[in-house]
Amino acid sequence: MSNGFDRDMDYIPDRITRDGDRWPVEPGRYRLIAAKACPWATRAIIVRSLLGLEDVVSLGLCGPVHDSRSWTFDLDPGGVDPVLGIERLQQAYFARFPDYPRGITVPAVVEISSGQVVTNDFPWITHDLFFEWQQYHRPDAPDLWPAEVRDEMDAVMQRVFTEVNNGVYRCGFAGTQAAYDEAYDRLWAAMDWLEERLADRRYLMGPSITEADVRLFTTLARFDAVYHGHFKCNRNKLTEMPVLWAYARDLFQTPGFGDTTDFDQIKTHYYVVHSGINPSGIVPRGPDPAVWLSAHGREAL
Repeated sequence: MSNGFDRDMDYIPDRITRDGDRWPVEPGRYRLIAAKACPWATRAIIVRSLLGLEDVVSLGLCGPVHDSRSWTFDLDPGGVDPVLGIERLQQAYFARFPDYPRGITVPAVVEISSGQVVTNDFPWITHDLFFEWQQYHRPDAPDLWPAEVRDEMDAVMQRVFTEVNNGVYRCGFAGTQAAYDEAYDRLWAAMDWLEERLADRRYLMGPSITEADVRLFTTLARFDAVYHGHFKCNRNKLTEMPVLWAYARDLFQTPGFGDTTDFDQIKTHYYVVHSGINPSGIVPRGPDPAVWLSAHGREAL
């Protein structure tokens, strides 16, 4: 293992767009393949729900545990996705790229008719669900990318990604004490920045939910259950940061967030798949998820 953790960000760059030639926006044409265990994939599940695209882009869910080859559909009867008819997400990648050389990742969007993967570029998937599929959004869908704060939001999301979303992984997969120490300091500097930023505003960009909140939430939802112990992000628990913990509960209790969060799948994924970190494969029973439903008081903001 290298001293530090570097995420491979080389994804299939194709996008589904309104004026797309090869991959045009078209209801019923595509299937979003995700896993509730994975924070990057859960973003897409949440955005699809917030925008009301459930009947426009179908959803296939992989189980929480995968092997070295691929995510699998072991939650479905017979272990086969009922729409695509495949057992492994790998099959959709190979249908388009027979010798696909990279990891088989979720989220991925698959064209149903051909069974071919279209893209697995997770930041663009949620971006395009908002911008390119707007004519199919529910009437009261939130403006996840408000024009008046977009420049600032890009900077906030970049910091959240590098320091928090990816920061916990840098702690967990550090190969040396020095690499871990640096990752730990960077993570907690960002967590303290977020605690301060959210003290006087309900959401990251102000009074309404944006894409930035979706991106932060998926890490916060996993923090005490996984990252605090499994990834050694243990200066304190999320529940010990009054502002961030109230903010996280506020989102969790918002339709689209808590109802797409599955703590059992989350814990099973990290503690079983990461055998190098947790060789026993034992999955911890706590913490009690009921705490997420306690009053948060953020409406006052």
